[in-house]
Amino acid sequence: MTALIIIILSVAVLAAIALALLRPTLAPGGTMLRRRFGPEYERAVARHQGDSKAAHRELATRLRRHRRFRARPLPPGAHERYRARWARAQEQFVDSPAGAIAEADQLLNQLIRERGYPSDGYGEQLAAVSVHHPHQVDGYRQAHLLAGREDPGQNAERTEDLRAALLAARELFQALLDERPEAAPATEAPGEQTTTSAAPRGAEAPTRAGTGGEA
Repeated sequence: MTALIIIILSVAVLAAIALALLRPTLAPGGTMLRRRFGPEYERAVARHQGDSKAAHRELATRLRRHRRFRARPLPPGAHERYRARWARAQEQFVDSPAGAIAEADQLLNQLIRERGYPSDGYGEQLAAVSVHHPHQVDGYRQAHLLAGREDPGQNAERTEDLRAALLAARELFQALLDERPEAAPATEAPGEQTTTSAAPRGAEAPTRAGTGGEA
């Protein structure tokens, strides 16, 4: 009888140890979310003023809703059309930085919808994209926020903000354009994603008006 009790207690202790070792990976508030969302994890914590539990709840909800999403294939010729439109938006930056960022925001929104991401509002779109492109999704956020602001007039600081937003948006644009519809839902850490953030073919980085230099 004593030996049986010892065996039961030993099994219970081993089970508790195993659960403790697995919990950081399996728990919604554990390291899994940090690995999965990368920089988006840090933004969520900052947005909740350092409340990591609130950030964990938000990110776990995003993951639960959108992790099984499969991107739709683009119709024939769509890749070339999108690349051409993005190239024109970047060229527009020289004369109208605000116009270029507005066009970039519109292009991202159209591409996100055509890929089959949720169409019920910017917030849900951003949440879904963040699950599958956590390293690039902030480009959508930056472009959308700046495109929605009234233009207070041109100045060097605003131009640099617009330039940075356009470059960040380009990374997401390329990732969405290259997204493979047949790929399984992403379950690995964000660093293991295979999408690239190279500049769209045929397009150059936006240049400073009157300087011809790269962004």
